[in-house]
Amino acid sequence: MSFGGSVSAMISSIKNNTRAKRKTYFDRKTSSFRKRDKKNVLDEKKATPEQLANIREKLAKENRKKSIKTALFIVFIAILIILLLVYIN
Repeated sequence: MSFGGSVSAMISSIKNNTRAKRKTYFDRKTSSFRKRDKKNVLDEKKATPEQLANIREKLAKENRKKSIKTALFIVFIAILIILLLVYIN
């Protein structure tokens, strides 16, 4: 079973050959990033400062809720572990 080097070289060669055949989204001819027609250009939408402030506030509230839930979960697990250790001893 000392043919590991040659077999692994063959496998990597086959993988590299199949990768060259695949086309990604950016390689296609119909990609909107390749064509710069007026139809295919992505619309750039701008947010107003009020909308940005609302988004920031909303994200801050969500982050606070997630951090509180995580902290409570960790405290709950720690209490359970301590109780288990006390009960076992």
